[in-house]
Amino acid sequence: MPDIIIALPSVQSLLIQMQSRGTPISTGTAFVMQAPRCPVLITNRHNVTGCRPDTGQPLFPNGDVPDSIVITHNRKGHLGEWIPRTEPLYEGETPRWKEHPTLGKEADFVALPLTQLDDVELYPYDAVGTPIRVGPADIVSVIGFPFGLQAGGSLAVWATGFVASEPDINFRGLPLFLIDCRSRPGQSGSAVIAYRNGGAIPMDGGSTTLGSSPVWRFLGIYSGRINEQSDLGFVWKAIAVKELVDIIV
Repeated sequence: MPDIIIALPSVQSLLIQMQSRGTPISTGTAFVMQAPRCPVLITNRHNVTGCRPDTGQPLFPNGDVPDSIVITHNRKGHLGEWIPRTEPLYEGETPRWKEHPTLGKEADFVALPLTQLDDVELYPYDAVGTPIRVGPADIVSVIGFPFGLQAGGSLAVWATGFVASEPDINFRGLPLFLIDCRSRPGQSGSAVIAYRNGGAIPMDGGSTTLGSSPVWRFLGIYSGRINEQSDLGFVWKAIAVKELVDIIV
């Protein structure tokens, strides 16, 4: 029987379930990064607040607000097995998540320090990564769980899209760029990456590298579509995510 090969980003994205008083209210996507103090879960701010990022209005008709988050983690030493771990979102009435040091609530992503890690294997993303050159119309992958869908066990689903704005230019004056991708609810919080299977790969600075194995670059975190009629979606840039992770010391 041939060996089974699993792309690492398939296990780096984690299914999350937001709960209110023990009752599930929504699903989303998250991933892990290593902060100076501890590993942290990165996901969208609207996932943990239960409020729209643009208006601040409740996402749910009954006004439910998440108070905990269930993370489907990879099991330690057993790739292909998963275990749920529940992280509280508050200490008393104080949120446990950390927000961007200058953008604050304006940035739709947060970092939640992880504490429930018994029997858990972490596969953190590197905010720097391989310097693959990425520009308008280049292919990108949004790796997450649309509608909570899992692709074999709890492997993530890869949605394919294209860079839709100049990635080096801030969209609307914020560290954002646009992608054109048919994404759906549940993919909020997904890692967005440039994944190349080998061959001649253009790199930053104008060089080209030849590879025989896959390489990828973390580009940022997906935050949802610009409106319900469009496939254009927001990606908060990797550099902004790194600025948040670096302050957790």
